[in-house]
Amino acid sequence: MPPVPSRLLVVAVDRLPAWILPPYGATWVAMPTLTALAGRGLVFDRVLATTDDARVTLGDLLEGLAGVHVVTDDPRLAVPGRAEAALPPDAVQVVEAVPKAAAEAEPETTSLARLFAAAADAVARGMHRLVVHCTALGIAWDAPADFVAAYQDPDDPPPPPGAALPDFVATADTDPDVLVGLRHVYAAQLTLLDRCLATLLDAAGAEPWTVLVVGLRGMGLGLHGRVGGGDMPPFGELIHLPAILVDAEGRMAAQRFGGLVIPADLAATVQAVVAGRPVADGPREPWQGVSLARLLDDWSPTGRDRVIATTRGGTAIMTAGWQAISPATPTPDPTSAPGVRLHAKPDDFFELCDVADRCPHEVEEFRSLLAAVAAGDLPRAWTAPLSPAAERRQG
Repeated sequence: MPPVPSRLLVVAVDRLPAWILPPYGATWVAMPTLTALAGRGLVFDRVLATTDDARVTLGDLLEGLAGVHVVTDDPRLAVPGRAEAALPPDAVQVVEAVPKAAAEAEPETTSLARLFAAAADAVARGMHRLVVHCTALGIAWDAPADFVAAYQDPDDPPPPPGAALPDFVATADTDPDVLVGLRHVYAAQLTLLDRCLATLLDAAGAEPWTVLVVGLRGMGLGLHGRVGGGDMPPFGELIHLPAILVDAEGRMAAQRFGGLVIPADLAATVQAVVAGRPVADGPREPWQGVSLARLLDDWSPTGRDRVIATTRGGTAIMTAGWQAISPATPTPDPTSAPGVRLHAKPDDFFELCDVADRCPHEVEEFRSLLAAVAAGDLPRAWTAPLSPAAERRQG
């Protein structure tokens, strides 16, 4: 058989958490295009950002991707010398997303639609290695009113007006209807994003493409007190990212991988898949990317036993069976306890049940690793042997 053309489409979306997407269980959100992609591709269940700086995560994804054309709504990406890009200026096309006071009347005039229309035009002009970088979900929720109305029951209170993003701390006194309304507005943005993604895929046509749709960081939607883009501890709302990889040859379609993955691993995987051969490199640090391309051939497991995330709101260590979180400051979340929080995975998907007081030995082990992170001893934090209790791998 002739080799499959190495057409590549990466869609990297800031402020896109995994938990509110249909392939990750939120079936109430209408995203048929993304759901269809999940059926065609490999869904990574536990992609975890190592930082809440979306520019760093984007840089991890772009590392080593040669010859790509980037369509972005962030003008900073076009500034020469930006570390997260390292791209020639003529490889970056900007369709800026701007804050808005009100929603748009038509979907075609939204920030998302303008960005994806430019990306579709780039495909039509022959750009066959394309990265679409989207920050609009963190700038303005400007989907037309009928997108929001689709999520509203007749008895629901009206959603918050305007297109400005919320930014507040939800407490026990916060009206639950406000949080529900905001999630409906955000879900409307996701449905709009899904429609824009469909337009881009239609432009790509029937030719085989390698497609990666991935989040760069999430955002607070009230599960742990924070609503909006303000600092928060590294709960899944913030660092658990979606990632769906569709192989141009159709390998491992409709499969799910539950191992620990970081965005840099996805970049190394895409490089290997597009190149059609393993990525050759020297010894790497444990926080750097490792290709998972063998999953597409023989489902070889990854050897990653932990992920460490350091954010402005604290530090987290994730293993197969735990998520240990050390908030930088006391959180507004009424379920929070001081010190290290411990959540059992995968059972406690939303990190709502802190079991630290019931697992003192595991807490002390994670506390030692967290102390190494705080001291700047990343090699020890990433490589110190874990006890079976700390790994707690599911059988």
